[in-house]
Amino acid sequence: MELILSAAPMASSTQDLTPHLHLANTFGAILIGVIIAAVLFGVTNIQAFIYFRTHSGTGITFYKLVVIWLWILDALHLVLIVHCIYFYLVINYGNVVALTEIVWSGKLQSVVAVSSIFVEHLLYLHRIWTVSKGRSRALPITVGIAIVLTSGPATAVIWCMYQFVHSISDLVRIQWALYMYLGTVAFVDIYIASSLCYLLATSRTGFSRTDLFITKLMNYVIDTGCLTSMCSMIAIITCAVMPKNYIFEAVEFLLLKLYVNSYLALLNVQYYVQPNADKSGFRHGVYHPKLHVNASQTRELRASRKSMFEHPDGEVMHITRPVQAVMPQRPMEVTMQMNSLPSV
Repeated sequence: MELILSAAPMASSTQDLTPHLHLANTFGAILIGVIIAAVLFGVTNIQAFIYFRTHSGTGITFYKLVVIWLWILDALHLVLIVHCIYFYLVINYGNVVALTEIVWSGKLQSVVAVSSIFVEHLLYLHRIWTVSKGRSRALPITVGIAIVLTSGPATAVIWCMYQFVHSISDLVRIQWALYMYLGTVAFVDIYIASSLCYLLATSRTGFSRTDLFITKLMNYVIDTGCLTSMCSMIAIITCAVMPKNYIFEAVEFLLLKLYVNSYLALLNVQYYVQPNADKSGFRHGVYHPKLHVNASQTRELRASRKSMFEHPDGEVMHITRPVQAVMPQRPMEVTMQMNSLPSV
């Protein structure tokens, strides 16, 4: 009887503290963010499978290693955020004091996310450098400078996370670092997307089907760039408007997943924008009729193919659909074989 009476005040005090935690928009928001992140990781697996399936006959290449590395980073980030929510909602179930602490996986996932986003930006810089081959290097150099400058806010976020954040409530103290980092990342995303669109728009060949392919690729670049930058801006807005809950943290969980899926989608752009092409990864023979053009047109065609359709890994895709060639006097329709567009 005495045991029951002594336990009653403890239960009453716990019930008094629990309503003030507002679990729905704190740890409930983090749980929803982890679930959505797990779904996006499933999309990452599908994208990686598509890339390896469509490039099964090329051996070990740079981009295959990139896909493997991005998958490892994405999987590691998911493991860390799952452990974070498991620590709060399962291991310390009913332990109100533990809910105010910040677990080690919560800090480490920030380091993995920031480092991975920096690697993603470097990969986009490599694509810009490849597409601008044979042109002025001023644009990729300025993009590279902008990406290097993001390392400053990224380092500040990591340093503040381990120096000043000892509990979840301390996240409010480093809001300035989060604003600076997320704002810089959003700006770089828009700059990268604009640079790629400019390079693609100035690389039109005069062939209708090729230009249509370039237009679709530009749409992919714009969509992916806007998606990641919008996620960064939403994180800034939610952190500024609702600093006492963890909705902004749940949005940050999704940022890395969107970066990985956006880059893999651009690597698989040939698979998505050419529904009539062969997607099995095997090469087939194509009949090539002779096309009689003058010397200037031949040089122009070769130059356009060299600048825009040269893949760094030497991979070739046979396009079997007819391409409308725009001629000065008499238009004619031919079937031609082109190198694949670099996965910008």
